[in-house]
Formats: sequence, C-alpha cells, structure tokens
Amino acid sequence: MIEISQRIDKVQTPIIPEVADLINENPGTISLGQGVVFYKPPAEIANGLSRFTDLDSHHYEAVEGIPELRQLIHEKLTSENEINTEHYQVVVSAGSNMGFLNAILAICDTGDEVILLRPWYFNHEMAIGIADCSAVSVDTDENFHPDLTAIQEAVTDRTRAVVTVSPNNPTGAVYTRNSLNEINQLCSDAGIYHIHDEAYEYFCYGDADHYSPASAESAREHTVSLFSTSKSFGLANWRIGYSLIPPHLFKPIRKIQDTNLICPPVVSQYVAAECLKLGRKYCDAKVREIAEVREHFAISLATVPSIERCALEGAFYGFLNLPEIGMSDMEIIEYLIRQHSVAVIPGVAFGIENRRCLRVSYGALKPSTAVEGINRLMDGLNDLLKAR
Repeated sequence: MIEISQRIDKVQTPIIPEVADLINENPGTISLGQGVVFYKPPAEIANGLSRFTDLDSHHYEAVEGIPELRQLIHEKLTSENEINTEHYQVVVSAGSNMGFLNAILAICDTGDEVILLRPWYFNHEMAIGIADCSAVSVDTDENFHPDLTAIQEAVTDRTRAVVTVSPNNPTGAVYTRNSLNEINQLCSDAGIYHIHDEAYEYFCYGDADHYSPASAESAREHTVSLFSTSKSFGLANWRIGYSLIPPHLFKPIRKIQDTNLICPPVVSQYVAAECLKLGRKYCDAKVREIAEVREHFAISLATVPSIERCALEGAFYGFLNLPEIGMSDMEIIEYLIRQHSVAVIPGVAFGIENRRCLRVSYGALKPSTAVEGINRLMDGLNDLLKAR
C-alpha cells in the first residue's frame, strides 16, 4: 500500500461524524451533540443574495475579503468589542476554523509548541497537528477557568502561542477580563502570540460578561482574535468567519489563504454583510430562548447529584464530569443512543482521558426538542449511575 502522511495519520478522527453514524443507526435519536444553533439566518440575507446576482459574480474577489464586509467588521469590532482596529488588519475566512489554521501556519514551524487549555476545542488541537506542531495541554481549574501559573510553567523555548476560547467550547465557561489580560500580558512578556477565539461572544448568561483582550493597548503586536458568523447569525454552512490580526501577519496569512482558498465564497460574504448590518440584536432575541433551555438543563442536573456541576456561564454547552462507572466514553455514548435515544459528545475528543466526561449542546435544537433531549439524557445518566 502507498503510505499516507504520518503527520496526518496522527491527527485524531473528527468525533462528530462518528457519533452521527450511531445516530443514523438509531432513528428517533435526539442529538445534543453538534455545536450549531437552532435558529435560521435572518430574512434580510435575501438582500445580499439579490445584490450578488446583480454583480459580475464569476470573478475572484480580494483574498482578505470584500471591502464592504471588512468595513462592517471594523465598525462592529470598534463599537461592540471596544477594539481600536486602526492597529489591526481584518481577514475574512471560510469560517473561523480556517482563521485559526491560517494563524498557526503563519506563526509556527515544524516542532513548535502551542498551549491549549484543557478541555480544548478538538479542531484547534487537530489544526496544530496538521501543521506538524505539538499541542501542549494545560489543565484549567475546577471551574474550567485558566490557571495562570500552570500556563507560565508550560511555556518553553519552542512555545509560539497560547490559545484561549471564551465563551468556551466545550465547557461553557466565560473567562474574566482580568484572567484574559493576565494571559495576554504573559504572552507579551514571553514574546509569543495570544490567539483568542470569540466565536460565542454573544452567548453569555447571568453575570458573565464577554471581553476581547485585543481591546487592551498593550495587545496590538501579539494578539490574534477569531470571530464567526456561524453561531451568532445561524450561518454555519455559509462558512464565514474573520480574524483580527497584527499588521505584520497580514502578508503571510494572505499568502496562506490565497494558496488554500483564494477568496472566501463571495456570495456568503454578501450574506454576512447583511447580518452585520442588523447587529447583535438579532442574536440577542434567540439567546433569550436558549437561556430558558439552559435553566431547564441546570435544574435537571440537580436531579443527578453524583455529577459534578458544570459552568453554564456562556456558549451553549455543559461539560459533565461523571463518577467512574466502568465504561469508556464511547461505550457511554453508544448506551445513551441505543437505550435512551439521545446523543452527546465524549470528553475524550476534548483531551480528557483520565475521567469520564460528556459535552452537552443545549442550543442546537428548538427549545421544546432540546428539553426533551435533556430529559432523556438525565434518565439515561440516572440509569447508568444506579447500575454501577
């Protein structure tokens, strides 16, 4: 057999398709797995579609994104995130996952290290492996918040970046302004980058408050910020994200994206522009519905006292720590699907190997369906824990 790349062979297999195969084998399963929102894009995207069809639409556009969308992004980041964007460049990509891979390829060489806070987002770990670099896992504290001392101790001569995600996928934690500023300053002092993923910026609950570390004056030279329209505006399959980067990374990232993509899908950029014109008010109304499901989830968790509480501060995820029940993660997933018709994602996909964990996505379905899925999950977990 002709061999495949050893580098790619070592990258973990995406977990979502594996769980999807089990779901397809068991009709009627409610999936609390994939990280999508239940709602559709705003009707106003039709304006973007009609404008696009009036254009000479078969040509490539700028690698970094069409001017109109980039200008709207600058305005949004200035007004909502309080970032002085004059000191940064905006690059539109086909989703923020592409923005992350662009950044890793631009700043890292073979064998370099990138620090991820565990549990981490699996596509970040996979991108680091694809770039032939090493993901260095640093555990978060008991509330899934960063441990600054542990991050400091993990920095070596090969470290190129620290990655943070807030609001967090998979834990639902929202990092504090002080914590993010401390990490950002640590990166500045060490001469490394701070890559901050803000895909879930609009999804905060209670007293939790989203913060963009790129808004600090001292952040300009070393901070990469990643944003997405997939969650906030329900544009998951339109594939538009964007990055805010220091100017010195603009040429290398444009070189990478031109090779990989040439330009983000232009029709999707016109759709995203219409969404940004609406602003976050469109998302806020939907988040209030998700917050009601979150409340039901929190109340339901109290009925399973042996499960450690999860953050539920932001995004739309709960990350559950289970007591030892003598089953592997995937055995638990298969049991829940086959016996209780509900699916979640195993913690092993997020770097957790020494204990049994589950990620629950409570924003992916219409509220009534999500509530039914949560009820099935609690029944399944109670049955599992009684049998151990």
